[in-house]
Amino acid sequence: MRAAWLTRVGLALLLTACAAEQVEDPQGYDRARASRLFSNGYQHISEIYIEEMAMADLAQAGMGGLTELDSELSLEADGEAITLSYRDHLVSRLPVPERENANDWGALTARAVESSRSVSPAMADVEAERLYEVVFDGIVTRLDRFSRYAGRETARENRASRDGFGGIGVRIRVIDEGVKILSIMEKTPAEVSGLMVEDLITDIDGVSAVGLSQREVVRRLRGPIRTKVKLLVERQMEADRVPIFVTRALVVPQTVEYHIDDNIGYVRVTNFNQGTARSLREKLELARRELGDQLLGYVLDLRGNPGGLLDQGVEVADLFVREGHILTTQGRHPDSHQVFDAASDDLANGLPVVVLLDGGSASASEIVAAALQDAERAVLVGSNTFGKGTVQTVLRLPNEGELTLTWANFHAPSGYGLNALGVMPNLCTSGDVTSASDVLARLRRGEFPLEHYASDVVSNSDDPAQLAVLRARCPKRDGEPEIDIEVAHALLRDVSLYDRALGTALGTAAVQQEAQSQDDEAACRSDPLMQPGSC
Repeated sequence: MRAAWLTRVGLALLLTACAAEQVEDPQGYDRARASRLFSNGYQHISEIYIEEMAMADLAQAGMGGLTELDSELSLEADGEAITLSYRDHLVSRLPVPERENANDWGALTARAVESSRSVSPAMADVEAERLYEVVFDGIVTRLDRFSRYAGRETARENRASRDGFGGIGVRIRVIDEGVKILSIMEKTPAEVSGLMVEDLITDIDGVSAVGLSQREVVRRLRGPIRTKVKLLVERQMEADRVPIFVTRALVVPQTVEYHIDDNIGYVRVTNFNQGTARSLREKLELARRELGDQLLGYVLDLRGNPGGLLDQGVEVADLFVREGHILTTQGRHPDSHQVFDAASDDLANGLPVVVLLDGGSASASEIVAAALQDAERAVLVGSNTFGKGTVQTVLRLPNEGELTLTWANFHAPSGYGLNALGVMPNLCTSGDVTSASDVLARLRRGEFPLEHYASDVVSNSDDPAQLAVLRARCPKRDGEPEIDIEVAHALLRDVSLYDRALGTALGTAAVQQEAQSQDDEAACRSDPLMQPGSC
């Protein structure tokens, strides 16, 4: 089930962004504007955050952040008022609200900032955005490590990475002579216009590119969709500079890389943004067209992938899984209770799939890996993953910044929570493993880190120390060793090996079901009201 709220929820995550934002706030601090901003933040935390938080604690932490700008400021709270001092002299005593009201606490925070600016020269010279940043950075210290604040400029870049932006579709580097094009994205205005890798942009809309900063170049190349930008380009083997007109379009950063390797379709997903599932679908179909019956299977490389949008993780898993649950989420807010089920198709047509993982595979990557493993749809190779089993929602604030809040935990289809645990691969290539042949030999001998793993997760899920022991069975490892690819290719070339590896996935759901069955039987035998034979 996919609910409408999913348009604003993900894992690093998601609000629909305008392709080219042109919002400019005044630099000066305005108490009324700041009050609205802080109130908005407190209200979001009160409604959305996975745990109930006292606004007094949040506000005190936020105001305490002001000391980062001037260490001679100090704030103390006694339950009745916030006392603000500067150089040990009382500045103001601000009575605290008597109720959990976001507007009241926002107004109090804004007054504290204003009072601090009145006595601190260091704070008086600070732009409003920096003031907002230190307050919100203080607030989120009371939340979990995945909740955070992004100021206006950072949030703008985050939205561009997630949802796309009005641009031309190039990666660039600023050099002394101008702007060098490093790569060109597929199906973008840059490709259509004939721009080439190694082209040197010397002018942008009549302005010399020499001496411009990277940020300024990006600002000039981006713009509203369907507007034009004129570039002058120096190109090898061309005597004169070439004028090129490019019409901007919505550009969603590429997250999927693809190539054919020994009749195997290799796809690497670097993160999950709005275009990931669609792009992966195209690559899977391309491999099938290129190789036909010669296609042995797919390698899905999620190593180093930190995650991204929740809906995209679900859709990527759904490309391979025909039926059953993909994910469940649960938090404090009623809308966080969701179940996501697979559709009745498998774009890989049942071909073997090997998923590569490491300690940097997190969030949406773990959703995909756990769903494919629990469905026995893929063999997981590599190391234990990061262990981020929480869902964040990103909320846009009045200053165009963003507040990212954890609002739910998510669980694999078999029921176990991934937070602080991660996903255990079927075949471990970390720890004391020495080579691909070593891994395959252990597989043939029936040795694998998942033996008894699922039952141990059920019995130790609330014990951090024991979870650490479980993770150590295949210690997380970063990097991309060749051993992972070698093991994947061996599995895809040998169906019997692949099937043996697939059998190492001990479903937690099956373990839980068996344990529940045993409990039910024991309860049945001990119940004096049960009729003979009814158990």
